[in-house]
Amino acid sequence: MFIYFLLGIIASLVYVYYKVVKPSKYWEERDVVHVKSWPIVGSMRDFVLKKKHITEVSIDVYKQYPKARCVGYMHFTTPFLMLRDLELIKKVTVKDFDHFHDHLAFDNTKSDPLLSKSLVSLSGDNWRRMRATLSPAFTSSKMRNMYHLMSNCAENFANHFKGKKQVTVEMKEVFSKFANDVIATTAFGIAIDSMDNPDNEFFKMGSQFTNLGFFTTVKLFIMQLAPRLANLLRLQVFTEDVSSFFRSLVKDNIRERESRGIVRPDLIHLLMEARKGRLKHETVKEEAVEGFATVEESQIGKNTIQMELTDDHIVAQALAFFFAGFDTVSTAASFMALELALNLDVQKRLWNEIEDVRQHYPDGVPYEALNSMKYLDQVVCETLRLWPPGFQTDRLCVKDYVIEPINPKEKVVFVEKGTTVVIPVMALHRDPQYFPEPNKFDPERFSDENKSKIVPGSYLPFGLGPRNCIGSRFALLEIKILFFHLMSKFIILPDDETQFPVTISPKKINMAPETGFRLGLKPRIPAVVRLARTLEDLKASSATTDSHESVTLSAHDGTAQN
Repeated sequence: MFIYFLLGIIASLVYVYYKVVKPSKYWEERDVVHVKSWPIVGSMRDFVLKKKHITEVSIDVYKQYPKARCVGYMHFTTPFLMLRDLELIKKVTVKDFDHFHDHLAFDNTKSDPLLSKSLVSLSGDNWRRMRATLSPAFTSSKMRNMYHLMSNCAENFANHFKGKKQVTVEMKEVFSKFANDVIATTAFGIAIDSMDNPDNEFFKMGSQFTNLGFFTTVKLFIMQLAPRLANLLRLQVFTEDVSSFFRSLVKDNIRERESRGIVRPDLIHLLMEARKGRLKHETVKEEAVEGFATVEESQIGKNTIQMELTDDHIVAQALAFFFAGFDTVSTAASFMALELALNLDVQKRLWNEIEDVRQHYPDGVPYEALNSMKYLDQVVCETLRLWPPGFQTDRLCVKDYVIEPINPKEKVVFVEKGTTVVIPVMALHRDPQYFPEPNKFDPERFSDENKSKIVPGSYLPFGLGPRNCIGSRFALLEIKILFFHLMSKFIILPDDETQFPVTISPKKINMAPETGFRLGLKPRIPAVVRLARTLEDLKASSATTDSHESVTLSAHDGTAQN
């Protein structure tokens, strides 16, 4: 009996070693430059202990071996290989794309059929066909057609605060409502106002699967790192009630449009056209200048071999669009508002550009005029450099790959099929060899005089290669039109609790400052009223010519006056 007991203990110890201890030695056994790893938590100990946010952990891995082209680390029990060298990143994501054409997928077909049909989860040829199917929906001309839908949302958002003296708001909260309304109208074909009606069902349902609480985050980790266990537990990103709500919403919308011949310039219409074979990628060069951060579509996205879309495919893409765009846009907009509040000189210059455009287009800024605003684009680009919502991106090795050494003392790195490689976007954006004074918010980096100095491949807010973000044009347009309308009416001011310098809270799942995004909105006095008040004051005080010039300049600078 004792022998069986002893054998059981030995067997348990062997199992624990091979399943718990041995995985932490993955990179050490392969003689690859790597950071220290612990059993179970891997290289994520500081993240697990809430000492550092995951973005900071990623930057630490990047910094630990500054001369290495790639560095191994353990994402819990899964081996990750971080690519540090720009040429190697380009090689993996572009030149040798056939070895790395998938993401670390949610392989969860059985328990989450909608997620499995979305672009972000598809792999191989299925992804290629779906990308080719969806790509024509995100071209410049399609964004131009959706523009007025976004603009209406931005106007409604700014008008919500109209008539109030000065308010303090949690920017992430209100920008989430704006992002919700934009997605509702452009992707699902319904117009709502979540600022005036925060209890609308669409916002409540959307919040259920975009609110990355603790249990949702754990569920996502399991689905990514242990798909078999996720299938066994029948884990879903989209719960049954959320899936049923959005499935009914989209299908009812499609039936009504088909029966009544309704045409609306939104994603559902474009996907309906794609199903009929009418949506093709534009072959002419697009004229709009959409900004430095915009990524170009690869030949894969322009392929003629497309996917046959079912209703569930359409629902899945709309939901994935919601899931991918809701938090990223609201996070980027929140950081942009924060930086503008902390850098009032930047805000003043941006307001001057906005005011010039408003005076030139009193009936509303056209799509082309918004995209031609250079300083607005610079501010957005610098926000995405300093605070990229996608702090890193990944590629899954689908067939064995060899990284040959090119530097002295460098060794061959063998990347096995199934290994995830990571592109550390935020770490690259904050590397002083690419961006001097990297922690300084400086939109001049992206001016006409300076943007040519940016090292190609060092700025990746929307990724790189054929699997870059399909919605870059959409996201940039959404942020620009939001701030155009918001800043035309309000000054963004820091709150008493606003943190400077900004540090990311290790206790929050999402990327956010320790004190949050509480900022003040103070109404701007219209230029005509300010000028009238200035002239009255001048007349009453018999001001000198010098003082007249001084006050007139003050009246034009956009500063709120009581």
